[in-house]
Amino acid sequence: MSFADPIGDMITRIRNAQMRTSSNVSIPNSKFRVKILEVLKQEGYISNYEILSGSNNKESLLVDLKYFQ
Repeated sequence: MSFADPIGDMITRIRNAQMRTSSNVSIPNSKFRVKILEVLKQEGYISNYEILSGSNNKESLLVDLKYFQ
């Protein structure tokens, strides 16, 4: 049995990218993740995000990190 935690995975990807001093990070797209990213943007934790279309109609989110330096 596998346990999926998509929100925890998103936060971990953002945290790991920030620890590596990356300027942005790509995560899989979902409506719920977009709403959480909107709150993070309003509260000043991220600079911006955008929805990117990929292969096989799979969309991803590109999150621009605010504190990457």
